[in-house]
Amino acid sequence: MIMKRALLYFALGTIISFLINYFFLSSQNIGLDLYYAVAFGFAWGLAYYLDSPVFSLPQKLGLSFLAMGLLVLAGVLIYNLELAIPSLLKFSTVFVAYYLLASFKSSKSLRN
Repeated sequence: MIMKRALLYFALGTIISFLINYFFLSSQNIGLDLYYAVAFGFAWGLAYYLDSPVFSLPQKLGLSFLAMGLLVLAGVLIYNLELAIPSLLKFSTVFVAYYLLASFKSSKSLRN
């Protein structure tokens, strides 16, 4: 159930981010817009998936750094390092924002 919701968050985050980038920012490179949108959706889905007491803080940090490494590796392989760096910014901004919002709740989770 949690994995299905995390995939839903990934899909919705990717679609929403892509539409915003495509219609409002218009970078003239649909592939790059899609890459950045996947970074956004990946962060949202992973943050939701890791938002559980099952994962310790070091596990959450480790998995998020692994995910950022995968994003950079994919970006470098497809584009170059200069174009891959903004995906890290999108990922980390969404990831941190998710947990910042969660910190305001007494349960420290957006799931509960």
